[in-house]
Amino acid sequence: MMRFHGFFRSSSAYRCRIALGLKGLEPEFVPVNLRAKEHRSEAYLALNPQGLVPALETGEGVLFQSLAIIEWLEETHPEPPLLPGDALGRARVRGFAQIIACEVHPLQNLRVLNYLRASCGQDQEGCDLWCRHWIAEGLAACEAIAAAESHGGAFTFGARPGLADICLVPQMFSADRFGLDTGPYPRLRAIRDACEALPEFAAAHPARQSDAA
Repeated sequence: MMRFHGFFRSSSAYRCRIALGLKGLEPEFVPVNLRAKEHRSEAYLALNPQGLVPALETGEGVLFQSLAIIEWLEETHPEPPLLPGDALGRARVRGFAQIIACEVHPLQNLRVLNYLRASCGQDQEGCDLWCRHWIAEGLAACEAIAAAESHGGAFTFGARPGLADICLVPQMFSADRFGLDTGPYPRLRAIRDACEALPEFAAAHPARQSDAA
């Protein structure tokens, strides 16, 4: 039996919830309240020494980092696939996903924002301005990549959702949360609309989580 540790508003946990839903999996959920610093507790650090969410207990070991968790799900529960069947296609999807997960998301992470406040003297507007800048830079690249695709499908790389969409939707949610105008990204907006019409994406939305507050 799997046990998933997460926080409703975490983009990384959001990604994993979508992937779990698409794979038809329903692990036991263990909330980790980041605002109450539960991720820094001795018990949680014993589970995940980095002190971040999410973490997935698999019965065979504990996994951490959202992309690693999703890749494990893909390997152990291959249907429906989240990656294309060809090597070039998989690399392109992973590249898109990593723009978000590795370049954009870390700069809006709670620990970074806390550092900006505590050590750099930034108020909330300063932190929001920081986030909008880096999110806009990343989404501009993603828009260009997605708009150049000629497959005609509703999703980033085809007719069914995959890893790229799993990363995109939480990032678009964060863009809204930090007050970024997403009007310049019409293709990304259309992809998000197509994703959010699916029950697996809808069920993973932060507002629908048991720990949402």
